[in-house]
Amino acid sequence: MTPYPISRILRIAAGAGAVAFGVLSYVYLTLPDVRPLATTNPKTTAFIELREREASAAGRPVKRAQRWVPYSRISMNLRRAVLAAEDSAFFEHEGIDIAEIKKSIQTSIERGESLRGASTITQQLAKNLYLSPSRDPLRKVKELMITWRLETALSKARILEIYLNVIEWGDRVWGAEAAARTYFGIPASALSREQAALLAGAIINPRVYSPANPRGRLLRRQQIILARMPGYEPPVPAAVPIVMPEPPADEAQPPSEEPAGPTVIEGTEGDRPAAPPPPPAEPPV
Repeated sequence: MTPYPISRILRIAAGAGAVAFGVLSYVYLTLPDVRPLATTNPKTTAFIELREREASAAGRPVKRAQRWVPYSRISMNLRRAVLAAEDSAFFEHEGIDIAEIKKSIQTSIERGESLRGASTITQQLAKNLYLSPSRDPLRKVKELMITWRLETALSKARILEIYLNVIEWGDRVWGAEAAARTYFGIPASALSREQAALLAGAIINPRVYSPANPRGRLLRRQQIILARMPGYEPPVPAAVPIVMPEPPADEAQPPSEEPAGPTVIEGTEGDRPAAPPPPPAEPPV
């Protein structure tokens, strides 16, 4: 067999590279613009629409329990629990946790399993907002590009706020507020450490692990998260822009307690210690 000449191999490689560059350029240029998320809350997500299509196809009612709450009204316990469970280095990396990826690869090699895990909160948000649960390689490329855009356009606190308001927490239950009220009958601001750890433990598969009926693996995850929680302290952001969307029409949804218009919260209530009281006045001499 006559070997291919070097010039032909180089032409093939150059052609393949040009095609790959063209595909990546097209993908990048057609990605969603995430900049409006800095001041506007998303009214829906790709995952919400997917679940609604699935419910419609199965002949089930298309309902959605979700209520947006600002960062300051999500329990610090829940923020700590979610960081401990999903992305302990969230405030340190730039959207992709290289150290966690290396650890995941090493674990997969040692156990002889396929690569899994290591997705950061920003990556999960990119997938939830705009993509699908598929394992298509092109979908993963889009996820990484959107992740970079989110990290560039939004503050860490804003990314975490959106994430906690849009992720799935059970059948037709979306976001921390709906989850807290559905499973515990309280607002997200009042979640205890144990309740927060239970919710955080269910994120891995909220349609299988239900905080309403915790068993086996979910209870074990709760205990692991509780042990990790004291080590994770979300930093206090300088400002978190909040724009309240109109809630979806849903009879099962409790009435909103949020202000109708946009607000900007300077700092985060409850995240910083109370100011010390002024010293007592000295008695007149």
